[in-house]
Amino acid sequence: MASEVRFGVRKPTCPHLHWIDALELRQLRYFVNVVDMGSLSKAAVLLAVSQPSLSQQIAAMEHDLGVPLLLRSATGVKPTDAGAKLYRHARIVLRQMQELAADIADEGSGAVGPVAVGLPTSIASVLAVPLVERLRHDHPGVKLQLFESFSGYLNELLANGRLDMAILFRGSDAPGMTVRPLFTEQLSVFGAPGIGDPEATTCDLASLADVPMVLPDRTNGLRLLVEQAFSEAGVPLNVMSDIDSLPVMMKLVRNGTAATINSSGVARVAETPILSRRLVNPAINRTVGLCLPTGIPQTAAALAAEETIRTLAREHAAIWDKATD
Repeated sequence: MASEVRFGVRKPTCPHLHWIDALELRQLRYFVNVVDMGSLSKAAVLLAVSQPSLSQQIAAMEHDLGVPLLLRSATGVKPTDAGAKLYRHARIVLRQMQELAADIADEGSGAVGPVAVGLPTSIASVLAVPLVERLRHDHPGVKLQLFESFSGYLNELLANGRLDMAILFRGSDAPGMTVRPLFTEQLSVFGAPGIGDPEATTCDLASLADVPMVLPDRTNGLRLLVEQAFSEAGVPLNVMSDIDSLPVMMKLVRNGTAATINSSGVARVAETPILSRRLVNPAINRTVGLCLPTGIPQTAAALAAEETIRTLAREHAAIWDKATD
């Protein structure tokens, strides 16, 4: 690789360095909003700039960098591979700049700035409201952004820089991800009133042979865990529908259409009473962990959110243990 000498230091040259040196935060903000909106016209409205001006900015970035950043179609835009890499780094830079400005404006007032947290639907039903309230009380300078979805989508958001952290069902580190275990939960069956003793607090796995079930599709970790448990126990699993919506699954359970298997905590926050029993013989357990991108320094806001989540997780685990004694 060619090199140049500046102030006695030999520095490798790169055709993209001049673009990186001249990169403006405004350009990064424009690009991130275009990707988030999936549309140049929608991003232009959000940014209060004209669409031709926004298009010129993106085109100039592509020209200077020497690679296309967006794939354009009649339905909108999405990032190329190079664009996805730029997007991930741009979000990190913009978040850090937001916290820098907040730290300077609120010196000495504690953790400040934005933090984006992802929660699976079953965990959100238990921890989302306490997390919002606890952070607001203990760290009023932290601006919390909550994303609720299934684990697969949260993994994607974490990988592309949309999230600072996410609670996922993992017990060990994964490529590009550091996992800090929070607690282990035992899964329950919801519904199936004609199976076993409805007054019991537990239900044998064998009694669910061929019972109609609604579960997330096979890309979901819960589905894989349930399938593995039924297979190892030699119990036939009858999944009548793949449904990636916890509210829909629970409505079908209440209607008596099918049963489902999920976190025991879901029953404690259900709007109306619902039959739930912990699975035993064998039990199905899963580790709940706080996942963070590897190698990215945590901001003060992220550290405050992590501390709060870990405190709430301990409280949640204690409540669960008491309820299942």
